Amino acid sequence: MRNIRISDETMKRAAATKELALSFKEKLELAKLLDGLRVSAIEIEGIEKSKADMLRIKSIASIVRNCTLAVPVKIDGSDVDEVWHAMAETAHPRLQVQIATSPARMEYVHQMKAPDVLATVAETIKACSERTADVEFIAEDATRTDGDYLKEIIEAAIEAGATTVTVCDDAGIMLPAEFVGFISDLLNAIPAFSEGMSDQPGTARAALGIRCSNELFMAVSTSIAGIAEGAAEVKTTSYPLGETMLPKLVKALSAKGDAYNVSCPVNTTILQRTMSQIDRICNPAASKASHFASLGSSDAADDMILKASDSQDAVAEAVAKLGYDLSAEDVALVYEAFQRIATKKESVDARELDVIVASAAMQVPATYKLERYTINSGNSIKATASIRMLVNEEAVERVAMGDGPIDAAFAAIDLIVGKAFELDDWQMQSVTEGQEAMGECVVKLISDGKIYSGRGISTDIIGSSIRAYINALNKVVYEKED
Repeated sequence: MRNIRISDETMKRAAATKELALSFKEKLELAKLLDGLRVSAIEIEGIEKSKADMLRIKSIASIVRNCTLAVPVKIDGSDVDEVWHAMAETAHPRLQVQIATSPARMEYVHQMKAPDVLATVAETIKACSERTADVEFIAEDATRTDGDYLKEIIEAAIEAGATTVTVCDDAGIMLPAEFVGFISDLLNAIPAFSEGMSDQPGTARAALGIRCSNELFMAVSTSIAGIAEGAAEVKTTSYPLGETMLPKLVKALSAKGDAYNVSCPVNTTILQRTMSQIDRICNPAASKASHFASLGSSDAADDMILKASDSQDAVAEAVAKLGYDLSAEDVALVYEAFQRIATKKESVDARELDVIVASAAMQVPATYKLERYTINSGNSIKATASIRMLVNEEAVERVAMGDGPIDAAFAAIDLIVGKAFELDDWQMQSVTEGQEAMGECVVKLISDGKIYSGRGISTDIIGSSIRAYINALNKVVYEKED
């Protein structure tokens, strides 16, 4: 079964088209989410304004661990050393050389003739290949390029050291059937793309990548057609930016992958949740001020019902659908707690399973301890919270305002920690009855694409919410230190 590489170029595409303005912090958050999703490659912008761009690349490089980080260099190769130095901390670096290969764009965009473009591409790729074995050549507007010239420049790029060659239908002029013919012609014309050449010494080897415009609203269909014909990598965006959408392509590959004998590395368990988080980052209309602005329900919670007869594997799968990434030890603890509950009642739903995970999984020493809290709120004033906590046994107190007392309390905790966490879910239920009823709260926080749940019990909603938030926070801190 062929493994199809999924490359996300949301950040690079947003900068090139000016359709989406992302802040430095939002780019870091986006990189963390994509790294957690396990896309094959994350593509970001290169260096335009030296100092600021180098800092951006260095910061993203330091947090991307699972994926390839791809950064373009200037066509003349003048910034190869700068880019390579900036991305030195990443685990899987890739340098990209990209240029338009159609006659009109070569002269209009690059003010270069075809022979000069070919020579420049080869020279820059050679410089990149001296720093890393992972070099990509991107032929922009390839579908409007003369076939003989496209073959010539691709072969020159591979000979110079390119290990991935991506051809782009930027104009969106091809229907799926036409694109199949285009890809077939390339695979037949260029021996380095053929699997049959791998046993011949000295023969260059390269993977064929594709990028499809959504101009005709057929980017996913065209990409699938290219994959079926032999393409090994597909460029996507996780936010609508005029080309193949990552979630739609992954869903299609998941549904029809067996038919085409292909698979992709993306973690489909957290795909929908991650896409919702990315949409909140990229969508200008989304409110990001309040902790509660990001709350939403998972589709998995709508119909999840478990019974005592369900196996540990079934419970583990249900836990994964809720977005948790637990160790085998924690899964065993959750299953044990699940059995205690499930044997006493007919079934366990998703929200009850959340509570079980919060109470049973990843119990850790408390770095942060609540000492006291004071809340001021009313219908004519903005809610204010004063939180005093012991941080490694040292007292720290902060005051914050928010959209309601609980949001204010969470904001004050974030000030103490020095970092704002995304609230994925907040649940409250009564444990006992009467005026002095105990309330149990479950809070789910997102950090680096993973979900951490905390549980708190108190006689008031605010108290139990604060304790649940701190409980989840301690789990985040413990895992990061570990």
